[in-house]
Amino acid sequence: MTQLTVAGEVPAWHQGDYLRKAREHAGMSQAELAEVTGISRRTVVRYESGEATVRRPQLIAWAMATGVPLAWLINGESPRQDGPDGGSRDTVRPKGFEPPTFCSGAWPDEDVVAEVVVFPGRAA
Repeated sequence: MTQLTVAGEVPAWHQGDYLRKAREHAGMSQAELAEVTGISRRTVVRYESGEATVRRPQLIAWAMATGVPLAWLINGESPRQDGPDGGSRDTVRPKGFEPPTFCSGAWPDEDVVAEVVVFPGRAA
C-alpha cells in the first residue's frame, strides 16, 4: 500500500545528519575523516547516528576537514551574507596561516621566472 505524505512537510534533521552530509560532500569515508580529525572511527559513527553529543572542538575539526561552515554543522544555518567575509562569524578559518600562494603552473624543479611589480614612489 502506498502512503501519502502531507504537502509542505519537512523532515526533521538532527546534527548527525549535517555531520554525515558534510563528510559525504567532502568525498570522505568515515575512516578517512577519523584519520584527518583525530576522532576515532567508532566515535564518528556515533556522532553521525546521534548516539553521542559532539563537542565544539570536534565540530571545529569536522568543519575544517570537510570545508563546511561551523554554523551549518551546529544548527543547519547557511552563512549570513552580512559578515565581513561574506559569511558568518562562525565560518571556520584557520588562524595563523598565510593565504595560499599560487604560481603560473610551474613546479619548483622547473625554471620559474618571477615578475617584480614596483609601485610608484616605492623602492623595489
